[in-house]
Amino acid sequence: MTHHILKATKETVHLGGFSHLLTPALTIDSGDTVEVETYTGYYLYDKAPAEFLTPEFLDICQNLPPERKIAGGPHLLTGPIYIRNAKPGDVLEVKLDAIAPRFPVGFNAIRTGWGALPDEFSQPALRFIHLDLENNIAAFPVGSGIKIPLTPFFGILGVATPETGRSSIPPGCYGGNIDNRELQPGSRIFLPVFVPGALFSIGDGHSAQGDGEVNVTAIETSMNGKIQLTIRQDLKLTTPIAETPTDIITMGFGETLDGALEVAVKNMIDLLENLTNLSREEAYVLCSLAVNFRITQVVNSPHKGVHGMLPKAILPQDICFY
Repeated sequence: MTHHILKATKETVHLGGFSHLLTPALTIDSGDTVEVETYTGYYLYDKAPAEFLTPEFLDICQNLPPERKIAGGPHLLTGPIYIRNAKPGDVLEVKLDAIAPRFPVGFNAIRTGWGALPDEFSQPALRFIHLDLENNIAAFPVGSGIKIPLTPFFGILGVATPETGRSSIPPGCYGGNIDNRELQPGSRIFLPVFVPGALFSIGDGHSAQGDGEVNVTAIETSMNGKIQLTIRQDLKLTTPIAETPTDIITMGFGETLDGALEVAVKNMIDLLENLTNLSREEAYVLCSLAVNFRITQVVNSPHKGVHGMLPKAILPQDICFY
């Protein structure tokens, strides 16, 4: 196992989407660990305070090569990372060892036409929010006495597909813009592999977010992380599955919340059938009795997200999840 450091520069990031035609930013072996830098705020760097900026970030914003601009999404992603011997049909296990804000500031933006209430909040608004990294909180609004705990995670964890210019906005079977706040340090996510090398990219750091992410953004934050990437040829998946220290998570994406919920429930039933000796009907009943289905996000058009959380504590001790 080798440990790598992947800095975010104009040669190692890409903007707006995923493409299997991108030159990899790093090539590793299965099981290697990577310390990774990410930046956010590409389209608003000229409005940002000084502590949000570094010379490297300014260089990215002002000199990003055209071939690293993939699609119309707003996200700046670090990668892709090529994993040797990964092939379509394999599964990429992404272990999240550490996640931390790079700077003591993030932003929240309301975008016209987006969000859960686009008609009521139709005017764009941009706020930079100070992060108290020593006490691990953000005070918002300033002077209100409200203190938001910081729970950093990466909103985007995804692999490339044969599609050449896939936007970074919607999530899907490839992962991508999942925006699941449960995926904090100590978690793992399992992604189907669609192209040789997997071509994994990461970014869209969030310091704090509520389920739903209803006004379009969280506290968007340039983020550092340490991850381990392992190719699992013993697994077969068609959709992402995740594990936290306490729960196993299935995900559903759809154009409506009803549709996303239906997919998340079906994926949980499939998981329970594979993990246990339950019949499909028994698994369906257990979903109603013990699985918590939550709104992941409602803003990553055209796909809303719902995730189901199965508490590991209710399962027999001899059941091993991946």
